[in-house]
Amino acid sequence: MSKVFRTRGVSRLPRISVSGLLSVAGLSVASSLCPVQGWAADQQTTGSRVSSTLGSAPDISTDPELVKLKKNKPGQIPTVHQGPWGVFNAEAGVAAGFGPVARYGQVRWAEDWSYLRDPSLRKDFFDPLKFVKLNDSGSIYVTFNGSERLRNFFDQAPFYGYQSKKSSDRLLLRSQYGADVHLGDHLRIYTDVISGQAWGHNYFGYNGTQRTNMDFLNLFAEVKGKVLGGQGGIIVGRQQFLDVPNYMIFDRSNPNIPQSWEGVRAYNVWSRFRVDVFDFVSVDESRSGAFKFRESWGNRLWGAYGSYALPSFKFLGKSSQIFADLFYMGYLVGGSNASIANAKVGGTTPGTTHRDNVGVRFWGKAGPIEFSLGGIYQGGEFRPKGGGAARPVEAFALNNVIAWRFSKVYGTPSLGIQADYYSGGNYNDKTGTIGTYITPFSPSTSYLDSSTYLAPGNLISVGPNLLWVPLNAVAIRARLPLNWRANTDDAVHGTNRIYPPRGNLQGGFIGFNPQLSVALRINQHLTFTNDFAHMFLSDGMHKAGAKDGFFWLSTLEYRF
Repeated sequence: MSKVFRTRGVSRLPRISVSGLLSVAGLSVASSLCPVQGWAADQQTTGSRVSSTLGSAPDISTDPELVKLKKNKPGQIPTVHQGPWGVFNAEAGVAAGFGPVARYGQVRWAEDWSYLRDPSLRKDFFDPLKFVKLNDSGSIYVTFNGSERLRNFFDQAPFYGYQSKKSSDRLLLRSQYGADVHLGDHLRIYTDVISGQAWGHNYFGYNGTQRTNMDFLNLFAEVKGKVLGGQGGIIVGRQQFLDVPNYMIFDRSNPNIPQSWEGVRAYNVWSRFRVDVFDFVSVDESRSGAFKFRESWGNRLWGAYGSYALPSFKFLGKSSQIFADLFYMGYLVGGSNASIANAKVGGTTPGTTHRDNVGVRFWGKAGPIEFSLGGIYQGGEFRPKGGGAARPVEAFALNNVIAWRFSKVYGTPSLGIQADYYSGGNYNDKTGTIGTYITPFSPSTSYLDSSTYLAPGNLISVGPNLLWVPLNAVAIRARLPLNWRANTDDAVHGTNRIYPPRGNLQGGFIGFNPQLSVALRINQHLTFTNDFAHMFLSDGMHKAGAKDGFFWLSTLEYRF
């Protein structure tokens, strides 16, 4: 059984030196002009407001709630550019399986601008680029898109001081431009190119995911049409993939280069049921240069996702919609993400791991109650590098959020609680079953920890959430999670790392990391956000060598 110890003392807020603040300001003058991909980016909507954690986290440009967009009605110029997915366009379109879509999509190829075949509906400067006719009838056309994103990260003690004892400033610039070519109603070809540049002071982690001269992020063909009474299609090629709860996989939004995949995906959407099957190889984007992305056959993703939209209903006088999801997802993982902790301080056992995930999710809204209740069983095996007997895996995760929307209060705030449990193992074991749950393919940073210092593995995280939209284009979100190790015989896990403490770490309590995000939509193209977090670590973590730290991410993004 997991051993969870009582909360130990938490240190006071450490002093931030004037020089430290000046170093923040030095790079953040530009960065404090910067979009929303942090946690303020987490809301969805069903036409009214829905809790920030119900689906894949959109940003302020991709969420109708955050930009106060109204649902499209016949005869109106669309402000929400979602596909023909009916009830599955709930939750900013997340329920349809293509990520959040409002004026813009988290993945740009999920947007539908076809209404602009009527030139009289063009109102924006960029609208002529959204429907460029390639034949007289307009059945063949191309939609162009683009974005520029500037981000600044300030870490007072990166990754609890284990990455560096000194503060770090990282300044990132990303450019992304795409073309969506529609060849009639049943065939399209989509591509976008992306580049990333990175600078900073005492920076770390710069490889091709931060510095890439130019490469294809997406390059695929899609055949679509009516299939068995539903809207179906097959997508073949390089593509981003978001049809999974955001606490498992998202688009790796923190680095310059998001995660993309090579493979095939087939989907079909009926009035109340949809299904998606997929088989992918990860794209290795770690090599710098131009057009250096390649398949990474040691990292694969395959599976199937099904979702049923229960009949809509009213509860406490409000329209309500609930979804019941069932999915299977297989991982093949190599490299550092597959390593497991051993008993030596800082020690890990490298290898490869195959994980089979079977999950359920029951989510949506019932009147003012907004909720997401999910559970995942993770089986499989771990094979140590250099040979040796394979070890079985039995792990699990529970991901739950419930909130109440105060619709008659100014800014209609949502107040709730989030509770997550990710099973742990035992680093003393050299044989036998491994119990540590892993999420190797970039879950949403806005779901658990905007700093990414904590990762979903051997973790219990519980705390209140607040979402408030006080002005027409401003969103404020706060999270106050308390964190414990699920098993004190397993290590503390971070993104792409396992922290060094082993037997020298006493107690189960890790610490308290309050998080705040303020998101601003300056206009329909320009967004700016600031994400803040502070790590108040336990006495046990301090004695094991970890440091408290302040984290600040600011982002400015321009899209068309």
